Amino acid sequence: MAVVALSGAASAQDDPNSSGSADSPVAIDAGDLWHKIRGRDSTGGDETVGAHRRYLVFAPSIGSKPSTGLNGGFSGNAAFFSGDPDSTHISSLSGGFKVTQKMQSMLGVKVAVFTDNDRWFIQGEDRVSWTSQNTYSLGGSAPASSAENLKFDFFRLYENVYRNIKPGLFIGVGLNFNTHSNVRANGSDPAAFDRSAYVAYNAKHGFSTDGQTSSGTSVGLRYDTRDNGINAQRGWLASATCRTFFSGVLGGDSTWQEVNLDVRTYKNLTKDARQKIAFWFLGDLVTGGTAPYFDLPSAGSDGRSARGYSEGRYRGEHLLYGEVEYRGTITSNGLVGFVAFANVTTVGSVESGDRLFGTYAPAAGAGLRVLLNKRSRTNLCTDYAWGRGGSRGFYLSIQEAF
Repeated sequence: MAVVALSGAASAQDDPNSSGSADSPVAIDAGDLWHKIRGRDSTGGDETVGAHRRYLVFAPSIGSKPSTGLNGGFSGNAAFFSGDPDSTHISSLSGGFKVTQKMQSMLGVKVAVFTDNDRWFIQGEDRVSWTSQNTYSLGGSAPASSAENLKFDFFRLYENVYRNIKPGLFIGVGLNFNTHSNVRANGSDPAAFDRSAYVAYNAKHGFSTDGQTSSGTSVGLRYDTRDNGINAQRGWLASATCRTFFSGVLGGDSTWQEVNLDVRTYKNLTKDARQKIAFWFLGDLVTGGTAPYFDLPSAGSDGRSARGYSEGRYRGEHLLYGEVEYRGTITSNGLVGFVAFANVTTVGSVESGDRLFGTYAPAAGAGLRVLLNKRSRTNLCTDYAWGRGGSRGFYLSIQEAF
């Protein structure tokens, strides 16, 4: 597996060696290993601290999930400082492209940029997909037998700008746009489309079966004290976002409201930070109006949560999610590590009568890590996870799930 890792100078804030004990071994990443193979020693490197340093990583992306089958493509991550690293968080741009065994094509980019002295934070999530997905009845008790596979084209544009109002605390606004178009049966049986939970939901609420659009604005509050958003060793992230989508605005099909909650924290178990535990909580709640079927909260809709299940396996108006992950290193130089994790999803739906905490979808798994860039702490992540009902998946990505 070929990996390219290009890096600039390190900073005291984001060099893994800086947080360890005085006798901690020097970290080695994939770039250092490549230089050693070529007979060059680069582990010392240029350790000067300054703004505008950039750390670039590219790697193939290969995996297998219930929603895609085998998939392959490439992923990349660019990390950099927009200001003095002593007063500015590290920023990142990540993205990739993949094609799958089920004839899907997916392109996505995520942006998390802190300006000089953390004065502004810019966050974006943009996706374009020509894809398919199993659609299930709503609620946490939806049986696997309710699945009907539908093809559709998906476009998302979520852009948010936050202003720092005190150390670690940001307030922001955003624009949010989702469209699912050209929705159709994926197979030779045209009756399958009419049997789908998607068609039943649309008929009940007056949505077109060809596709729907949600368009609106958001306001958000964000508290972030993590030392590194790419691979945190300590600190908290706590954010709350209220989104309102409007009928008739940029093609929006209905007026509805959503509250999204995201809380993460990290605890070092050893002084050198090579053993740690991480916690993640998500809440996604439709608080008013009627959301289109594909925009309802669903398991794994962000692409990183609910490892062990396919995207959309559980869907409803209300979703809560929790995960705990143990992270450690296998080699003393930090090049190879491992994780073990467990997660659980609970979904409530007015449509089905299911309530939050009435049913649970647990999953667990483990994975390996290879340190691609020690200065940005970017890992190549491989995970295998199991859910209930025989659900399972293999995941390969750049950057931690949370």
